[in-house]
Amino acid sequence: MPTPTSYDAIVKAIARLVAEVDDWLQRQGSPDASWPVGIGHPGSTCSRTGLIRNSNSQALNGRALERDLAATLARPTRLANDANCLALAEAHDGAGAGYQVVFGVIIGTGTGGGVVVDGRLIAGHNALAGEWGHIPLPWPRYSEQPGPACYCGLQGCIETWLSGAGLARAYHGVCGDDALGVSAAEIAARSKAGESQAAAAIDRYVDRLARSLALMINVLDPHIIVLGGGLSNLPNLTANLPEQLNRWVFADRVDTPIVCAQHGDAGGVRGAAQLFDPSGR
Repeated sequence: MPTPTSYDAIVKAIARLVAEVDDWLQRQGSPDASWPVGIGHPGSTCSRTGLIRNSNSQALNGRALERDLAATLARPTRLANDANCLALAEAHDGAGAGYQVVFGVIIGTGTGGGVVVDGRLIAGHNALAGEWGHIPLPWPRYSEQPGPACYCGLQGCIETWLSGAGLARAYHGVCGDDALGVSAAEIAARSKAGESQAAAAIDRYVDRLARSLALMINVLDPHIIVLGGGLSNLPNLTANLPEQLNRWVFADRVDTPIVCAQHGDAGGVRGAAQLFDPSGR
C-alpha cells in the first residue's frame, strides 16, 4: 500500500495490515493469531537510543518504531534494514544459499547492502554493516570529483552514482539536455532497442558499479554477491561486471560470483520474516 506521510499514520497502517493477516490466519484455523512480526525498512536503528535514522521515509527518523509497533501490535516485533533483509533471504534459500559469506546489494531508488555470515545477519556495532551506499565512489576520475551532493550531507557517495537517479545522470552526461527527465527504466529499454547513447550510459554505470563492488571485495571478500533492486535487471549487467572487476580488485584474478537475487521483489519480505529464525538474528 502507499506509504503514509505521517509517523502515526504509518504505525496505524502497519497495524491494519497485521490485523488483516491475523484474520486470514484465523480463517485458516490457526490456533494462535499473535504471530511475531518482522519488518524491513529503509534505514537503521541506533543501537544506543533505539531510534530510526537514515531513512528516506523521513517521518520515521528519530522515532522508536520497533518499540511503538511492539506496543501497538501487542506482540514481539523486530526491525532490520531492507537490504539486510534481502541479504538474509538470499543467503537462507535464495541465490546465496550454501555460501559462507554473502553480500546482498540493493541498487534501485537508493543503494544499500547487507552481510550474512554462516546464515547469520551481521548488523555491526553501529548497525551499519554493509552500508556501502555512503562510501565515496572508489578511484574517482577527474570528471567525477567532487561528485553529486547526497542527502546525507556529503558529496560523491556511491548511492548518488548507482541509484536510478545516478543512471539518469549518466545518460544526461552522454546526451545533454535532451535526456532530462528520462527514467532509468526508459534508459534500459532504449539500450535493449539498440540506442548507442543509452548503451554508453549503462557502460558508465557498470564501470562505477564494478569499482564499488571491487572495494567491497577488497574489504570483505564475500563468497558471493547477490544483486537486487530494479537496476539489477539492466541488460547484461552480471555478464559485464567480471571483466571490469579485474581492473580494481587487489588480486591476480577475481572468482567472486555476482548473481541476481532469486526471490526478486519478495526477498526483503522473506528476510524480514526470518528475523525471528534463530539463524537470522
